[in-house]
Amino acid sequence: MLADTNTPIVVERSSRKQPLTDREVRALLKEVDTVIVARGSKVETLESSRARPSDLTGPTGNYRAPMLVMGKKLLVGFNAAALERLL
Repeated sequence: MLADTNTPIVVERSSRKQPLTDREVRALLKEVDTVIVARGSKVETLESSRARPSDLTGPTGNYRAPMLVMGKKLLVGFNAAALERLL
């Protein structure tokens, strides 16, 4: 079960209807310090200064979803354990 949090969702966006552009992802990487990329059961933590937009893509070339920003951390992709730690 995920942690209970009172943090509201500020922006919600459908990755299918309005996919992120490379420019938006680069701007997002500048806003955070840490990027946590989940690829199935594998979770990789990167400094945002070393992360590239291609690090956030899946096998189809599209950006992984969901993307969740909490403070100065960005979680990309779904992994229940990583999400639990972030919340």
